[in-house]
Parts: sequence; C-alpha cells; structure tokens
Amino acid sequence: MRPSTWRLTARAPSRFSWLSHRRRLSTSAPALSAGTVYRETALLYSGHKPRLRAKQERDMTTKATVGVLGLGTMGANLALNLADQGGQTVALFNRTTIKAQELVDANPALAKSLVPTDSLKGFVAALATPRIVILMVQAGSAVDEQIAALEPLLDKGDIVIDAGNADFNDTRRRAAALKDSPIRFVGMGVSGGELGARHGPSIMAGGDADVYAIIGPILERIAAKYQGVPCVAHMGTDGAGHFVKTIHNGIEYADMEMIAEVYGIMRDGLGLQAAEAAKVFTRWNEGGLSSYLIEISGVTLAEIDPDTDKPMVDVIVDEAGQKGTGRWAVIEAQKLAVSATTLEAAVSARIISAHRAERARTGAIYDLGPADKLSGVDLDALEKALETAKIIAYAQGFVIMQEASKTFGWDLPLGKIAEIWRAGCIIRSRFLDDITRAFDASEAPENLLQVPEFVQRVKAGQGALRRVVAEAALAGIPVPALSAALAYFDDLRRPRGTANLIQAQRDLFGAHTFRRLDRDGVFHHEWPPV
Repeated sequence: MRPSTWRLTARAPSRFSWLSHRRRLSTSAPALSAGTVYRETALLYSGHKPRLRAKQERDMTTKATVGVLGLGTMGANLALNLADQGGQTVALFNRTTIKAQELVDANPALAKSLVPTDSLKGFVAALATPRIVILMVQAGSAVDEQIAALEPLLDKGDIVIDAGNADFNDTRRRAAALKDSPIRFVGMGVSGGELGARHGPSIMAGGDADVYAIIGPILERIAAKYQGVPCVAHMGTDGAGHFVKTIHNGIEYADMEMIAEVYGIMRDGLGLQAAEAAKVFTRWNEGGLSSYLIEISGVTLAEIDPDTDKPMVDVIVDEAGQKGTGRWAVIEAQKLAVSATTLEAAVSARIISAHRAERARTGAIYDLGPADKLSGVDLDALEKALETAKIIAYAQGFVIMQEASKTFGWDLPLGKIAEIWRAGCIIRSRFLDDITRAFDASEAPENLLQVPEFVQRVKAGQGALRRVVAEAALAGIPVPALSAALAYFDDLRRPRGTANLIQAQRDLFGAHTFRRLDRDGVFHHEWPPV
C-alpha cells in the first residue's frame, strides 16, 4: 500500500472556489484508502477568516485518455460527450480554472470520468501518452498562444486538435509551423452547436492520415449517427477539415437566407400569420425539403412570447448576427474563382439587416408603402422554388470544395462529406442522401446541376422559382438569395453570354486583349479613339 501523503501550501486570496464536497483539514490526517492521494488546494478566504480545503484526486496512475482545453459552451459539452458517449476519461482545463470543477460538480453522474486540473502543467500531467489535447478556444491568436504554451510540455507523438471555428488559412499555417515539431497537429471542424457537441456533432477532421487512425475511433464514438453510421471522416491534410466546415457554414447561410425570404413572401406577399406559416413549414418538413432548418423554422414560427402573447418572431429585432464563417466561405470561393452567388447574397443580406436605422431612414425617404400582395404565387410554387434554389446553393458549395481540393491537393471525399452532414450538423437533411449518391457514382460530377436526378428536379422547379422571383420583385419584396440562385442557373446554362462586350471594353481602355471564336490565339484590336 502506498503511504497517504499531504502537502499544504497557502495562496493569496482569489476568486476561485473548490469542491462542493469539502473536507476541513485537521492536525492529523484521516485514514485513506489504497491508491488515494490528497493534495493541497488553495488557502481561500471567507470574509477575514481563512479556511483550508482539500480535494481528493484519482490515483495518478489512472490517466485521462483525452483532454479538453477551453470549457466554454462548446468545449464543456464536447467534454461531457467524450466522457458519456465516448467512454473516455477526460482531463479538463480552462483559463478561468474554476470552470473545470464547476463542470464536474454540475455533472455528478460523469464525475468519475472527468479530471479537473488547475494548471496547464497539471492538465498535461493528467494525460496518458500519446496525449490527445482538444483545443476549444476562440479562433485566432488564442489558439496560437495555447499551442505555444503547450508545446514545451508535450512529448513526441502527442496530438493537439484545434476544434474551434478556425480560418483554414490559419490551420494551414499552424500545420506548416509544427511540421518539424515533435507534436502532431489536427484542424477539426465541428458542426451542430452546443446540442451537437453534447449529444453528437458532425465532425470534419484534417491532419495526417496516421494521426486520424489514432483519434478516429474516439471521434466515431462521440459523433452523430445516421442509420448507425458515424458522421465523422478524415477530410485531408492541414486545413482540409476547417475548410470543409467553412463551406458548410456558407451553405448554411444560403439555406437560412432562402428560408427567410420564403417566410417574407408568406408574411408580406400572402398575408400569412406566423402560426399559419409554421404549419406550412411543418408540412414541408414531411416532404422533399425535410431538414433541420425547415423543422426549426416551423418550431420558431409557432412559439409564443410569454410576456406579450405575440408570436416570438414578431417581437425579435430583424437583425441577423454572424461570426464571419459565411464571409470566409465567400472570400475563399472568390479566391478560387468559383461563383457562389447564393452564399454571397446571404452574407450581404445579413450585413444589410444589421443597418436597421439606415433602412428605416431610406424607407421614409422613398415612402413606397408596404409590399403588394402576390397574386400569381401559391404555397406549392413557394415549395418548389425553395427546393430548386436549395439544390443550386448546395451545387455552388460543392463546386467550391472541388476546386479547393484540386488547388490544395486534399482529395476531399465529397460523397463522404455529404454523408457525414446527414446528422449532427445544422444543414442535415434528407436531400443530402441524393448528393452522397451523386458523388459516390463511378464518375464524380463536375457540378450537381449536371446530375440526372437533379436535372430532373431543377427542370421541374425552375418555372416556380422564376414566378416567385418575378412576383416578389414586382411586389417590392427582396429575395436576394433566391434571385441569385436563378441568375446563376441561367448564366450556367447559357452557351453564349455577354462577357464578350466586357472583354472588348477591357481591350479598348487597357489593351487587355481577347480571344476569338474563329481562330486560336490572343488578340488586341486598334479601337477608335474615345
């Protein structure tokens, strides 16, 4: 039997508190069971009277199998998921150290699987090797700071996973900087919000394949399941995981914006009350539009504000926030020379929504009155239009990923991406089954709009999309994402566009040259002076 040990030190007064189950120290140590270690805790102050408290620890020979650093909403829920569904022993650390113990106290059923630590050294020491550290801190410099602090404490083969909403460019930079480091680095996209983190997210992992072989079994246990299949996959090296998560969020922006535009037509063009619109979305969720976002649209529209007895949506300010990932998706699409009109329109719409005072002033200047009621559009047309626009938005998102895969040498598993988005993530939907089949075919499509199944749907729905966009425009109801989807479709299917005039203008004012239809080569024309 190993002898019980005590070590007491005093610390300055702090805001920290410790276990709710406290043991006051006495002059003689109590009898301890084998394998139990007591160690010092802070000398805390209650008023002017100091009290010593001791905290029982698990035997340090029992190491945690994974650690979570950063216990905000997402980090805390992911840690609980790892301990619960994951079956892991989880070391916990947070800059505000009391959060680790608070998480344990709030979850007594999982307390045996949670190891709170109060220092970075203690956190690392609590982990079995090879150590697996999951960072759930704010994207940006905080990630760099934590990696820098961890690096001297870790050993060869230890793994650091950034599971925050990182810019994939930062992830690529970090992967390159750590290439010759003994530690292994993974950028990992996690989708599903706090509920997904707790009960099963969709996980998009980057990094080297041999590292994924180590962490994959753990991730499969905590990921969402679709018909028993874990919604997690290895995307490719360095920033691949975070890039796919970024495009997921861009598609999410477009999907949400198009749903909001259809709601606007219901409200302003068809005169539906929130409760009536809720029933429509609930019915749509039983058909081809079945998805998480359609489902929660019905739920939110049906909700009543307890303070006013009005529909909750009618008391919410019409300003949509954003954390920047949708904007990143648009920027990366433009860098890759991929048209992502629906994503762009969605980001722009959120920006305009934030300028509420300016909108009010502009509306007062023009004083055009409320929107006209729509006469040529019914709910069936709205459903078909939304489904058609959704196909176009997803097609744009997958083209972005295809181009990025070529550019960065990732070999992104596009069919698998659609597969792991079918549960756990915000854009989960029945529709993703069809995309999975399209990319699992022997020859991957250049664009989803060329896949026979989607061609049939778009052909059937494009007329409704045209009517909805046209009627909304005539009524003065803005539908930027629906309009962008239609314009993209028409541009993409037109063999001869109008860019020939643009290129002629460029050649006239800047001698930028042009190519001809009737012969090979690059040409410049001597235009008349202007």
